[in-house]
Amino acid sequence: MMRRIFTSLAMALAVPLTAQAGELPGWIAGAWVERNGDSWSEEYWSGPRGGILLGAARTGKGSTLEFWEQTRIQIDPDGSIAFYASPKGAPASRFPMVSQSATEIVFANAAHDYPQHIRYWRDGKFLRAAIAKIDGSAARGWTYAPMGQ
Repeated sequence: MMRRIFTSLAMALAVPLTAQAGELPGWIAGAWVERNGDSWSEEYWSGPRGGILLGAARTGKGSTLEFWEQTRIQIDPDGSIAFYASPKGAPASRFPMVSQSATEIVFANAAHDYPQHIRYWRDGKFLRAAIAKIDGSAARGWTYAPMGQ
């Protein structure tokens, strides 16, 4: 009887921690591309497994690569979710999650130079992304279609 009470109590305490941390955004998984003339931007995201989504991005014009970065969205040891970006192999910068819904996730780090605010959301079959400073200035956005479509 006492064991069942402790098990019930442990489960009750675990639920709020999970709900507070949120879940990894599995809806971001896939290969995504935006084309604008001969300019292009691509993002690749794994599905969530083992508490992490792995990502990569690259942009360019024609056959010239202009930018690339490695990214990840993970559940940190404290249970929080954060976005990590490592542009061109630089040490990763951490952006803690500030909000999340079933189709949107937002990260922010006011101490970072640029970007300071990162937002991903689904818009039908499209994956949308936006970056900006905390005050909304220097905003930039992308509308990615599923690659191969």
